[in-house]
Amino acid sequence: MRKFLVVLDDSRECLNAIRFAALRAARTGGAVQVLSVIPADEIQHGFGVAEVMRAEARERIEAHFEVFAKWMRDRPGVEPELIVREGDPCAELMAQMSEDPEIAVVVLAASTETTGPGPLITRLLRDMSSLPCPLTIVPGDISRERLEQIT
Repeated sequence: MRKFLVVLDDSRECLNAIRFAALRAARTGGAVQVLSVIPADEIQHGFGVAEVMRAEARERIEAHFEVFAKWMRDRPGVEPELIVREGDPCAELMAQMSEDPEIAVVVLAASTETTGPGPLITRLLRDMSSLPCPLTIVPGDISRERLEQIT
């Protein structure tokens, strides 16, 4: 099945990427895979602390995911899949793309900050020629109405 891979993080603009991926998947008979990465530097190692921190991070991710998953199930009728990885977000995104041959499109939202589109997009654009699938970049401040019109 054709999958749209989208990254779930704490950014405001990730909502637009998730909306776009879900709406496109619903209209094209695809699926949505949601990747969330626990940055390795957020996990302190030693004396069991790392496992507790991982569990807390995973609970936070799953709660965040469920908010979006409920909307995807109710609105466009898509059942999303959650993938949680640990490490460098860029490296883990690249690894997920390489490991799952059903990923057909990666959907990311550009940052609304003036400092640039964001670290994931910057990295993927640098490695564009080696990506195993197309990359769709959604404007971070696009309106929900406009997003629905173009999907």
